[in-house]
Amino acid sequence: MSQSRELSLKLHRLRQELETLRLYGYTEIEGRLDEGWIEKLKAAVVTRAQAKPQEEMKRKNAAQGAEGLAPIRKEVEACHKCELSGTRTNTVFGVGNPKARLMFIGEAPGADEDKKGEPFVGRAGQLLTSMIEAMGLRREDVYIANILKCRPPGNRNPLPGEVELCEPYLVRKIKGIKPEVICALGAVSAKTLLKTNSPISRLRGEFHSYHGTPLLPTFHPAYLLRNPGAKKDAWNDLKMVMNKVGIPVPDGKKKNG
Repeated sequence: MSQSRELSLKLHRLRQELETLRLYGYTEIEGRLDEGWIEKLKAAVVTRAQAKPQEEMKRKNAAQGAEGLAPIRKEVEACHKCELSGTRTNTVFGVGNPKARLMFIGEAPGADEDKKGEPFVGRAGQLLTSMIEAMGLRREDVYIANILKCRPPGNRNPLPGEVELCEPYLVRKIKGIKPEVICALGAVSAKTLLKTNSPISRLRGEFHSYHGTPLLPTFHPAYLLRNPGAKKDAWNDLKMVMNKVGIPVPDGKKKNG
């Protein structure tokens, strides 16, 4: 076979291969193709095709979940049941996956949260994000909220009357999200939700129940910033949460939950 004929055949095969790649959605190719690349490409396409319905279902569930929370959000934004509505900059409804398996709940927004209208965005929020990522998750995978939706002046603790008026919004939200586990962040959140005066040192380390949902108290991120030595105990709490939800623990050590 002449060199020109051989070159012509190679070019023809190359055009066929490139056309096949274009059919599968590839517009730019760099480097040398491995042997058997067509079979590998077909297998990858089949995998993507199988995963697409699952991804579509997740998006659909998230959209339905957001729609389910929308009426509650509107009520919160228009709420003037207590005096906090007169001093707030923004209501702080909550953020995250409306169909989350795990929900974090603090006691009330702070100055940064009041300004932005989003929970846990200051230094404590950055630490909470790091804690969530250490679990192998992202903020958008979980749901983050507070008991109160408006900032108390001077970041004081919620008053009983404020909790009584605002907590029903939280209960309705939990019923809509249906998390498998709630993690109460800090002594105030844990004691308020569980209606107890027991210290956080006694409450953490075991699961309780909040309106039928397992609830595990742990230290507030702001407390951990002031007391770094407590981070190990907080991580043990998070490992209990991971075991409860079925999330693999990074270090492979499991603690009964």
